[in-house]
Amino acid sequence: MTELLLREETSYSWLVGLFLNIFGCAVIILPATLLIRYLKDSEKVKRGSGSFYSLIRLCVLGSGQDTELERLEEGKEKVEASTEAAATPLSQYCTKLFVCILGLQFSFLVWGLLQERIMTRSYDGDTFSNSQFLVFTNRILSLITSAIYISFTKQPPHTAPLYKYSFSSFSNILSSWCQYEALKYVSFPTQILSKSSKVIPVMLMGKIISNKVYPWYDYLVAVFVSIGVTIFLLATKTHSGVARDTTCAGLFILLCYMIFDSFTSNWQSKLFVQYKMSSFQMMFGINIFSSLLALVSLITAGTLFTSLEFFLSHPLFAAHAVILSICSAVGQLFIYYTISQFGPLIFTFIVTSRQVFSILLSCFVYGHRLTLMAVVGISIVFLSLLSKALLHHRNKKRVK
Repeated sequence: MTELLLREETSYSWLVGLFLNIFGCAVIILPATLLIRYLKDSEKVKRGSGSFYSLIRLCVLGSGQDTELERLEEGKEKVEASTEAAATPLSQYCTKLFVCILGLQFSFLVWGLLQERIMTRSYDGDTFSNSQFLVFTNRILSLITSAIYISFTKQPPHTAPLYKYSFSSFSNILSSWCQYEALKYVSFPTQILSKSSKVIPVMLMGKIISNKVYPWYDYLVAVFVSIGVTIFLLATKTHSGVARDTTCAGLFILLCYMIFDSFTSNWQSKLFVQYKMSSFQMMFGINIFSSLLALVSLITAGTLFTSLEFFLSHPLFAAHAVILSICSAVGQLFIYYTISQFGPLIFTFIVTSRQVFSILLSCFVYGHRLTLMAVVGISIVFLSLLSKALLHHRNKKRVK
């Protein structure tokens, strides 16, 4: 009887965790929503003078140009997409895309290696296990870096209300939790399939958020890339953990993960199109809220000061944490630049294929052999992406 109760408690722990995460966000979001709605309708805020009222207007109203931008957004996006497609040469397009792929691959490869080193190895006999503190240091360094760069360089006029950055911060927190929690309730093949099929939810969310219209070949490429990546990963990876069956809870958490994750990149793309901000401005706005949320989480958990003490008493750990934060900041810049230049769909293609490139690099360095099914999978991926590039170039000529 006791074992049954423990099993039931464990099986519903994800529901408690999801409720606590949503409740924690709602405690901040709901009062903030009511306050923002009140301040938007306040004539005193609109007409008030002084730095205090200017700060309030920046947070809830932007620079006052957002109304016109919202009105013109849909038509403007279509016109600019056509103009950019006609004006950008294929060689320049491919060069920028190649730089983004290399930047994302390198920064997150080093980031993953350092994170594994920090979380699995000891420092002078002591181990560090508070991943939330690492998230906090990553966000703080990204916030400081973007603030310094914006202060000393010329940036486009900032017109977006600051509160709009919080949406992607909240969705990113929830998607990260769902991603890790789902691993407890789904089988290994289901994990692989979910990682490989992220492109399709991104396209559907783009239709919901920005009313984007994708050409038919984008849907076809998304399906074939998902199939190719799934075949490749299943053929090259072995699951060394405890075998698990896929449960309804696991599928529901995976669904939530895909919804939150696809919302994050599409919302950022919408802000780029609507307000014409730079990547550093986007980085600064999002990390304001991400740093605040991480700090509140550390304080409520009571681990802030113990983590700081560990940071100050272990110089090697401090060095690794700083380098990890630098890699995270560089990775964020490439993420925002890729989304601003190519949109959330191309960014998701790159992220989906990242594991494939990592395994290919490992095979090249250590001389591992690929199975026939792995070769079939990688061939499907590359042929699909090549077909997309050729069809994009053909459509660009038609626009001209």
